[in-house]
Amino acid sequence: MTDYGPDWTRAEARRLLDFHARALNPAGGFYKLAADGRPLPDDPRGRGNTRELHETTRMIHAFAQGAGLNHPQARAVVDHGMSFLFAGHLDPVNGGFWWAVDDAGPLDSRKQAYGHAFVLLAAASAGGIGHPDAARLRETVMTVLRSRFWELDPGAVSDTFEADWTDPPAYRGGNANMHLTEALIAAHRTWADPADLAMARSIAGFMIDRHARAEGWVVPEHYTPDWQIDRDFEGDPMFRPPGTTPGHAIEWARLVLELRETGGNDPQDDWTVEAAEGLYRRALADAWLPEGGFAYTLDWDGQIDNRRRLWWPVAEAVATAHALHRATGDADWLKDLDKFWTHLDRHHIDHKNGSWYAEIDPEGRPVETLFPGKPDIYHAMTAVMAAEG
Repeated sequence: MTDYGPDWTRAEARRLLDFHARALNPAGGFYKLAADGRPLPDDPRGRGNTRELHETTRMIHAFAQGAGLNHPQARAVVDHGMSFLFAGHLDPVNGGFWWAVDDAGPLDSRKQAYGHAFVLLAAASAGGIGHPDAARLRETVMTVLRSRFWELDPGAVSDTFEADWTDPPAYRGGNANMHLTEALIAAHRTWADPADLAMARSIAGFMIDRHARAEGWVVPEHYTPDWQIDRDFEGDPMFRPPGTTPGHAIEWARLVLELRETGGNDPQDDWTVEAAEGLYRRALADAWLPEGGFAYTLDWDGQIDNRRRLWWPVAEAVATAHALHRATGDADWLKDLDKFWTHLDRHHIDHKNGSWYAEIDPEGRPVETLFPGKPDIYHAMTAVMAAEG
């Protein structure tokens, strides 16, 4: 039996970083990588390689973590990504960051709260390793988050605007708010601004202590413009799947515990332990499949809607199990780690080429339906770094 202890996870972190360091695009930003590590072909519209905001920022975050492991290319990758955020993604006229760009400029010029959350995470992670442009990036993105996306009632962010901030969004979503909570926690850890922690508490309180609690620790994902739960939202398969997403409940469980820890175990965050336990247990009970892995989505009756098996919910379950152990001191939370790691090791980790396969079919074989090649290493690094605390 493999020992998935700290030596193994650190070694796997270095393998991930080695593989994805090849993504550096000399023209700026990062390539998408095929399963064997080669850059994927250019965008079929013929304008050059497409770079999406969440991919650029997640590479910065992952390689900032890699700097803590003394990976030899980590700081150079962070530098490269930070430069491209300012030179490639930042809209110099209207402010904010374009969602997707290529060699000719903006390809998808919309402004998405989801992407801006990851810009803040990149700034915080880069700031944690002393990058000289991190504070400037933080100020740039926080100005936009507060002035364009933030809604005082309910104390959360809206979603997507056109490039010039027209066409206010008709959609409100949990995914952007979840990742902004993560980024605000990271920003507070780097700069200790109490306003960041207050925003994170506001979002988590609305999304989890109010709505997920009322749903028996199921996380509502989709909302109408007046912030009513939209149970009939049809969604899209990648970022806004219909129904509920148990992987997000697992991710939220980790984040509310990080909120409590970052806030110094303040009594106002006492609700988070109960919430994390409830979210994690409910997702594991409802969505862990007999063949291993989590079902991608459930319907509102708790029945499996989409059995697609992706890498990231299992990776997040690893991190959340560690977070529950740290928060409670109860080693029983670690009992499922071997199950999670065995599944990842057997089906998702590519022992020949490196990195992780994003999806497996019903027989456990790698397939590419949502994601081409090997996607960014944000979730995988969350898992392998979880034991570091």
